[in-house]
Amino acid sequence: MDIRKAALIFTGTVCVALGVLGMFLPLLPTTVFLLMAAYCYSRSSERFHTWLLNNRLCGKYIRNYKSGEGISVRQKVSTISILWVSIGFSIWIISAGFWITLLLIAIALAVTVHLLWIKTYCPTEAAASPSASTIKEV
Repeated sequence: MDIRKAALIFTGTVCVALGVLGMFLPLLPTTVFLLMAAYCYSRSSERFHTWLLNNRLCGKYIRNYKSGEGISVRQKVSTISILWVSIGFSIWIISAGFWITLLLIAIALAVTVHLLWIKTYCPTEAAASPSASTIKEV
């Protein structure tokens, strides 16, 4: 194994770890890290890339996002709910000043708007579209 492949596998693995942490930490983006991991693995290890795309927790999410099909209503609702609960909890625990609280609320609003702008994935539409059968492998 050459150094480039080893570095990409290492970077991909770090991105997967950060993406998983991002599922639980409000200010850490999940999607960006998982997409970066998919890119790194696609350039270095077919085995890791296949594992990531077929992973039961995030595989379908990555495939749908990369193919432009969007994310499900359930994912949007759960992500936005967890975001606001954790931001609210952070504000309460930190007891920060006005500007920090305002910054956290602004970040939560921006992430919420971004999530709402992402296309909503509908399995019935995806099955009916002609591109659904051609976008098996991302």
